[in-house]
Amino acid sequence: MLIAAVLCLCVAAATAGAAAWSLNRPYAADPVRQVLRAVAPTQFAAAAMLAAGGIVGLVAPAQMGLLVLVVCVIGAIGTVGAGCWQSAKLVALKEAEQDARREAGGGCAGSCGSCSLTGADPSGRSICG
Repeated sequence: MLIAAVLCLCVAAATAGAAAWSLNRPYAADPVRQVLRAVAPTQFAAAAMLAAGGIVGLVAPAQMGLLVLVVCVIGAIGTVGAGCWQSAKLVALKEAEQDARREAGGGCAGSCGSCSLTGADPSGRSICG
């Protein structure tokens, strides 16, 4: 039980460190870095759960400590998983909106003189304008 509790405390510290590192990075346009930054609050929540489980695992009687430790680990994994899913869904939605805006503009800057897509597509329709 001692090993599991200490391991849980170490993972809590590592999770909190990863969350702090993600928040200290500047905001980037890269979707992966956006997801990592958006997951930081759930990582802090998971770190708190893991720390609580580790402390209870050290202090409480063996059976009770094991039960709380297992519940805290499952809760932390579920929290980070749900946070990743929600953040990835939000970033994917933003990317889809940006793609739709680009397509609505025809892919050009608004005038055929500045468009690099001159010519026609396979159906014979003009690409620009």
